[in-house]
Amino acid sequence: MPVSWGHPEIREAILRALAEDIGSGDATTEACIPDDAQAAGFFLTREPLVLAGTPLLPLIYTEEQLEILHTDGTALDEDVVFARVSGSARRLLAFERTALNFIQRTSGIATQARKFADAVAGTGCTVLDTRKTTPGLRRVEKLAVKAGGCENHRTGLFDAILIKNNHITAAGGVAEALQRCDGSGLSIEIEVRTFEELDAALAAGAKRLLLDNFTPERAREAVKRVAGRAKTEISGNITLQNVREYAETGADYLSSGALTHSVRAMDISFRIEPLRSE
Repeated sequence: MPVSWGHPEIREAILRALAEDIGSGDATTEACIPDDAQAAGFFLTREPLVLAGTPLLPLIYTEEQLEILHTDGTALDEDVVFARVSGSARRLLAFERTALNFIQRTSGIATQARKFADAVAGTGCTVLDTRKTTPGLRRVEKLAVKAGGCENHRTGLFDAILIKNNHITAAGGVAEALQRCDGSGLSIEIEVRTFEELDAALAAGAKRLLLDNFTPERAREAVKRVAGRAKTEISGNITLQNVREYAETGADYLSSGALTHSVRAMDISFRIEPLRSE
């Protein structure tokens, strides 16, 4: 699971993004802004959103004076200033797009996650993210999911076992796949697509079942059939429009790639003002 916004992979992603944009130098800024010019800037919402990604700003503005006015997970209206920064005018201008790209993306994910969390409120069901994330930015995006009020599934292929249909086929069956995973020391979940596979998984001692592409009606029947013998998760085409219906089946978890894979970046601006020397 994601550790923190200061994780080495996140720091590395910031450095890569800055290098990608600035390259050998910000030609426009260096041509028209004096080297010693100082400035102040602020980040402003242009639409209602759930804020996420503010801990990235200190990783970008390492030499500037930075003030975070609203923390991650806060629902903000339009025209709200949530952070201020001051320092070298050249650096503020050079870092503007990278900072906005991250904050707009993370706030988009948090805003979407909040909608899902609100949609299942009171059902006892938890919405999880998936591995359908932007390559290289998974930890960033999973932290944004949590800021929005949903939870994280496994980080990658390394920190939990999820036996899917191709694993079952390659292993020779449900029972065989589960047996081979004994002693791994990791949490084990197995995907089932039919009631026959569900029964086989339970008979083999499965403690967490992934009901893949079940309709709400079939999912409700499956949960009843499990009768508390295992935790149940539903995946496959879970959307904001149907998530409540699926949550009301009694499943413990729902997982949806829609939390991350196609969210809209939120509209956020960065405004700058020169600071005059006394």
